[in-house]
Amino acid sequence: MFGYLMEDYNTSLTNVIQFTGVTILVLGFSNFFWVPVSTAFGRRPVLILSQIVCLASHIWRAKATTYNQFMGAAIVSGIGAGPGETIQPSVIADIFFLHDRGKWNTMYWVLYTGALIVAPIIAGAMADHTGWPSFWWLNAAMTAASLITIILGFPETMFSRDESTEGQSIPPQTSPKILEIEHKEEPKPNDGSNGSEFNADRDPCLGKGKPSRQQWKLFQPNACTFRSVLYDVWIPWKLFTFPIVLFASFVVSWSCSFILILNLTQTQVFSAPPYNMSSQNIGWLYEFLTFCWSFDRPRDGGPFSDWVSSRATARNNGIREPEMRLPAMIPYVLIMAFGHIITAIGYQYHWPWEVIVVLGYSTAGIQVAALPSISSTYAVDSYKPVAGSLFVAITVNKNLWGYGMGKFITPWTEANGFINAFMVNMALTVAWCLFGVMFYFYGKTFRRWTKDSSVHKM
Repeated sequence: MFGYLMEDYNTSLTNVIQFTGVTILVLGFSNFFWVPVSTAFGRRPVLILSQIVCLASHIWRAKATTYNQFMGAAIVSGIGAGPGETIQPSVIADIFFLHDRGKWNTMYWVLYTGALIVAPIIAGAMADHTGWPSFWWLNAAMTAASLITIILGFPETMFSRDESTEGQSIPPQTSPKILEIEHKEEPKPNDGSNGSEFNADRDPCLGKGKPSRQQWKLFQPNACTFRSVLYDVWIPWKLFTFPIVLFASFVVSWSCSFILILNLTQTQVFSAPPYNMSSQNIGWLYEFLTFCWSFDRPRDGGPFSDWVSSRATARNNGIREPEMRLPAMIPYVLIMAFGHIITAIGYQYHWPWEVIVVLGYSTAGIQVAALPSISSTYAVDSYKPVAGSLFVAITVNKNLWGYGMGKFITPWTEANGFINAFMVNMALTVAWCLFGVMFYFYGKTFRRWTKDSSVHKM
């Protein structure tokens, strides 16, 4: 679509790419508004309001006739899209136990990055055949459908677990002493499962119940609304002083930057000789394979890290530590480095597009579904009470780097070629991931440093 925007607004590729960069930047910082609101009033009202903002921005983009109008719509779009990067991980932490979070966080990352990947396929084809505004009208229609789905099908997930259900009594057979005896006498599952079914049989409350009337209200009352808002504005900055959060932030940021750098350079490379491809063909050759690979990863990244963690837990006499999932990053770091090298050399020396896509682009989809999920799940396992604020910190870090990438990647590659830019991005990603070795051995020490922090009591 970039080519059509350049033509209609009579501007350069560098200026058009700023639409993406500005949206990314605003998206990150908008969560300093959205996450405090979600803590004060609940996840449900934030998702509803953000979808309304996104709907307005899509309509504005479709009707924009000047560069400045489209840029204004891009800014509004960044504001509305903020909860897409922070609220879902909080919802996962609200409703899933520790041994399942890796799987569902990976599913979230796959769907999130998959949407970013598949959108240019549709955008390129629609820009070629029906004009680029039609793509934004399609976005408006899909956002309206999503808004209706949230209103009718998404109850509030945030609630206090300190409160007992009214009238609920503890049956005598579940006294601590008997539970301890049962724990010692019951056999452990030996079928390779993570034990969720085993625990469900023991706890009669698991898998039962339905949303209450209160959960369908527009917002949830909070006795400490103003205090909650102030805490959530401050906590993301405080979390940057926690080594584990910094580690997760940088791994997520640079892993995702591999996808971003491909997205920002594809038109520059494949619309020029010797490829001379149309917007539709560029979208298909890049996006389709990457999406197929990333969509195939849910059974690898999340469940794989859960499996690695469960095996380590069994060897540790049933005691689970958050660091136990970190070794699952190793194969994906190697895949990420391989993809950077192949793509950079292929771009620079005009290799056949089949080699660049099959060996280079597809690896981006593999690693981006795994590395962000594993590292962010590690951080959530360590600081679950502030999962939302944690993802604000991660998102701000990621999107600041993304904005810089959008600002400078085109002039950089035009002046010095593709190898330098890709190798710098790869080296930084490897460097941050290598800190995982230190956290595997000393992560518990870092967690001990923050054990008395107020974030554990929120």
